[in-house]
Parts: sequence; structure tokens; C-alpha cells
Amino acid sequence: MTKDEAKKRIKKLKEVINYHRYLYHVQNRQEISDAALDSLKHELFKLEEQFPELVTCDSPTQRVGGEPLKEFKKIKHTVPMLSIEDIFSEEELRDWEDYLKTRARQSRAKGEDETLVSSAAGKKIDYFSELKIDGFAVNLIYTAGVFSVGATRGNGAIGEDVTQNLKTIESIPLKLHIHGNFSSKTRAAAKVKKVKKLIENGKIEIRGEVYMEKKAFEKFNKELESKGEKTFANPRNLAAGSIRQLNPKLAASRPLKFLAYDILTDMGQAKHSEEHQILPILGFKTDAGKICKNLSEVVDFWKKIAQKRDSLPFQIDGVVVSVDNNSLFRKFGIVGKSPRAIRAFKFSPRQATTRVTDIKIQVGRTGAMTPVAVLDPIGVGGVTITRATLHNEDEIKRLGVKIGDTVIVERAGDVIPSVAKVLPELRSGKEKEFRFPKNCPVSGDKLVKSEGEVIWRCPNPNCPARKREILYHFASRKALDIDGLGPQIINQLMDENLISSAPEIFELKEGDLILLDRFGEKSAKNIIDAIEKSKTITLAKFIYALGIRHVGEETAENLADYLSSVSEDEDEMKFHRLGSIDKLRKATKEELDKIPDIGPEISKAIYEWFRSERNQKLIDDFLRVGIKILPSKKVGKKLQGLIFVFTGSLETMTREAVKEKIRLLGGEISESVSEKTNYIIAGREPGSKLKIAKELGIKMLNEKEFLKMFQ
Repeated sequence: MTKDEAKKRIKKLKEVINYHRYLYHVQNRQEISDAALDSLKHELFKLEEQFPELVTCDSPTQRVGGEPLKEFKKIKHTVPMLSIEDIFSEEELRDWEDYLKTRARQSRAKGEDETLVSSAAGKKIDYFSELKIDGFAVNLIYTAGVFSVGATRGNGAIGEDVTQNLKTIESIPLKLHIHGNFSSKTRAAAKVKKVKKLIENGKIEIRGEVYMEKKAFEKFNKELESKGEKTFANPRNLAAGSIRQLNPKLAASRPLKFLAYDILTDMGQAKHSEEHQILPILGFKTDAGKICKNLSEVVDFWKKIAQKRDSLPFQIDGVVVSVDNNSLFRKFGIVGKSPRAIRAFKFSPRQATTRVTDIKIQVGRTGAMTPVAVLDPIGVGGVTITRATLHNEDEIKRLGVKIGDTVIVERAGDVIPSVAKVLPELRSGKEKEFRFPKNCPVSGDKLVKSEGEVIWRCPNPNCPARKREILYHFASRKALDIDGLGPQIINQLMDENLISSAPEIFELKEGDLILLDRFGEKSAKNIIDAIEKSKTITLAKFIYALGIRHVGEETAENLADYLSSVSEDEDEMKFHRLGSIDKLRKATKEELDKIPDIGPEISKAIYEWFRSERNQKLIDDFLRVGIKILPSKKVGKKLQGLIFVFTGSLETMTREAVKEKIRLLGGEISESVSEKTNYIIAGREPGSKLKIAKELGIKMLNEKEFLKMFQ
């Protein structure tokens, strides 16, 4: 990006960020998610880092919050309430430590502060990691032990006097007392006499977050909804709106809480971690946090918290990491409006902003035309994505997306990334409209759309793109799982006219592959061995591998289980005697309609697929090349009658392997949560299914608890 392009982009970003910050800080509402706004701010920060000469004093990176509301008395902070710079990856975390050590070495070279040099330049730094509560920051002042002034962050230097509202929060002490005894570790840092003296006749300044627990928030919103009143977007919005009401009775009616995280007053504490030991003694709830001797321990803590994030009673969006030594923290100083010695290590955002560089049409194995947004690379949900689905033509029109637009993309768990919102206010005027094609971009056939559907399809079964997608699907892990035979190799085989249909895969010889680029004797033998191994397949996997429309993994399993079972119904006995795949080949529509959990739309798709002469020949060809189809077989009944739903990513096993275990032990897997669900298995970055399960009272298991069921 040129300097001129960066200047224009920065101007647009500042306008949009300031608009959304005003909505949140002054109007107490928001139009985009916190994660999306964080992503915009991060882009601005990176651009200003690349072009420091473009940084201006009015940039959102140089300020903390919105202007105070005029209705409140202004309070000047004795120490500015600064912002914390965000980081989103382990790489950025390590870059930050390198930055701190570089600052220390520069200090040595200039003959500056020797303490900073000896503490950080060549030695390890101790850090303190704590939860980043997604709440509303406030500053509390106690005079002679009595709560006297409470203020909002405001613009960082001047806040708003919200003392009366804060007094309604039970977790904020109105008078300080020493609760219990100082531990031996704390006693060395904080002198008991000094603390008592400050409480009796001094000033103590505490900072923390006002928040609302998730359950209380959901209950409060339901009450508003039942009254026909407007609900709040998230707990932080509700907390902020409550504290900034002129009527304290309104704040008192809402279940707000306070979590302290900082002591500004000198009580003899040498470390930030010691402040977290002192706060409970003074009567404040705080996060215990963790002292980390190195960045590896910081990352371990961050990962551990990320795993149990959704089970916490309040919302968090990351971990705050700071240099634990207070003296060293201060010596590192401030850049802009953020201390150098602290960072907010955010969790992988489920939403982020990026730009659409192109829109392409992807032709699926059933002929479905799926528009896909090609994106500037962006990290979402723990992975870097470059593409996001736009679903269909109607969705493009609803979003109003153009090529060149800045968009919000989202991803949860294993869900395919999608475009959630367009930010038209960031347009430069060079964006281009996308026109949905009338013909298949590969075969040229005129597209068709069935009545009641929104999907355009290529009707040509010989469309090269459809044939490729069918082969990709057939060899994929969830189907025949042919090791080494991925899309790149399949493309090579098709381009060399070695295969044009799935059965031809099983007729390949080592000699066919050795002649191809990047193939040797060993690699050719490995693929042929993998192909031979895949010839024996279960009925369920074979049905799924055929790629019949509407027939996914679970439907294929249900079909196979039913066809392999023994029926006592006289009318069904004949159907069951037909033998594995022949049962489907010869089944009537009426027979298919009788199968449990197979609706009329699916039974129609199966029936029509097997009525095709082309598909009947395909089955004959599979049998001719030696495919052996095994009936479904269960090895136990330990999980008999139990229904499981998965959400999020598993770490120790693949979902496919776990699903296979469940089925072999008699259990069932469902893709959606219902009252019939017995367990929901929550992995890393779980999606909306977890929330639904909690509402229904369904038992949640983490991966470790779930795997114990197999022992």
C-alpha cells in the first residue's frame, strides 16, 4: 500500500471508528460487534505503525474514550485512565517482549536508567496475567476509608461523577475495613500500619470494572421483552447504560457487580500481583490471576482461560498481561495513550473486518452455484481465512456487498466463514457491483432454479467442475478417506485423462502415477496401497460417498442402520432381505418414506438418484472394480439411546473418529440441539449450540469428561 492510499484508508477508518465509539460511549448503543470494532482499530494501529508520519492527535489510537455526558459533573483523574493496546497472536505477544527488551537496551546505550537496563535488557521479565472482564471501567476514591467519589473513564483525563449510581452496587464497599489477615507474602510488600493509616485518615484509589453476569443479563432482557421494551445487545452495554443514568434508583434496580483490578495508592506493594492479594483484604472482589515467569506460561494461562471462557459467569474477551514489577512497569513509560508494559491478549475474534478483493462462483457436486468472497487475509476464530461464503444471489442482494467493500466476517467453531455485514461508509467510490451469472462459468449451461429454492444450479451432470467436486467428495476423509489422494492429485489425474469418474480410481496402477510430475516409485505405491485399502467400506460411508443431494453423514448413518437392522414388520421383511446397497437400488418411494428420520424431501432425492440409469451404472462399476460394502455393525450398547451434539473444535481426536466410536457403542449424533439431546460436547471456540443447550438444561461435557465415557 502506498503512502497516499494509506492516508485515504486511515481517514476513512478514523471516521468509522469515531462514529461507532460515539454510539457506544455517548449513546450507549452499538451497530457492530466489539470484535468487529477491535478489528478496525487494530487495522488502523498497524497502518499508523507502518506510516508513523500519518499519526495525528485526533486518531482513535491516541485517545481512550468518548466525551463525558454534559449532564454529569466532570471529574479530573489524578492518574489518567489509559487504554491497553490489543494483541491477537502468540507472535504479537513475543514481538511485544522483544520491543520491551529493545527499549531497555536503548536505555543502556544512552546511559539512562540503570534499573531498567539490569531488570529487562538481558534478563527474563516476570508477568502477571489476569482476566479481561468485558465490563465498564470506573475509578473509586475512598477518603478516610469512606467511598467518596466514583467516576467513569470519560476521555481518559476527565470522567463523569457517577458516585450515587455506584453506591447502589453491593460489591462496592461503602466503607473500607481490613478483612482477615495479611498473608506472609503480602505482609512484606504492604505494611499493615500504613494500610490502616490510609483507611483511617488518607485517600485510597481503586479501579475496576462494573459488569453484569450472563444469567442475570438474560433474565433482565427477557423481562424487558415481556414488557415490550427495547432489549440490550450485551451485558457491557447494560452495565454502561445503568451507571450513566441520572436516576440512581434505576441503577439500584439492576443486578450490577464490581470487580477490582488495580490499586493506585502506594501501600508498599512492589508488584501488581500483590495488589490482587491486597484487594480482597480491603473487601473487593478481584481475579486471582497468575504470576508468569515467562511468555510460555502466559500462553498456557491464555489457552486455559480460553477453554473455559464460556463456562465463566461473566463475559471476558481476553487476558490482560502486564510487567509484574511496578517500578519497572512505570519506567517503561507511555506511548500515545497506552503504557508500554501492558497488553490485552485477546482471544481469537469470532468476527473481524477485512476487504473483499473479488467474488467468485464455486460449482458444487450437485451443481449448486455458491458465491464466495475472496478476502484480504484475516485471522478469525484462531485461523487465517482468505475466503468467506456469500451463500446465494439473494444474500448478496440483502448484504449489498460489492467487490472492494470492507466487510465484517464471522466464524464460530468449525462453521465455514461467512460475510455478516458490509460497512458501506468505508467505500472509496471504486467498488464494483457483482452480477450473478446466467450460465455455468465452467460448462456454459444455462443455470436453473427449482421452485421454492434460492440456489441456482448447473443442470449438466457432465460439467467438469461438478465431476471434480464429486471426486473430491468421494476421496475425502469423511467418505472413502483415500490417504494422499487430495484435490491437487485428483486435478492432475483428471488433466492427464487418467480418471473421469470415481470407479476409475480403483483401476489405476503404479505405472500410471510414476509418469506424472512429482511422483516417484514410493509415492506412487503409497497411493495405490491407500486406494486398495479403501475398497472395503461400510454401507454408511459408501452411501455418503455417493454424494446424493440432502444425504449427509448422519442421514447416511441412519439409512445404513435401518437397512442393516432386522424388522419384525412383514411388509418390511422383503425390503430388508434385499441385501446392502441393493435395498436402495430397488427401493420404491413408499418403502423409503417408511424409514425413520428420513423426510419426504430426502426420500425423493434418494429415489430419483437411484432411478437414473447413469447412477445405476455407477453402482455396477463400483462393484465391478471390487468395492466391498460392509453392513453397519455395532460392537456395544454402552451409549445405547444417548444423543450427542458437538460444538467447537476437539483437540485430542478428530470429530469423525469420535463419532465413529459413539455409533459403534450404540449412540447417536445430531447436528442440532433439541430437548431429545442428552449431552452437548463443547470443544474450543464453541458456537451458538452451547447457548441453546444451556437454555434447555442439557448437560455439557468438555472433551476430557466426554472421553472418560469410553473408559
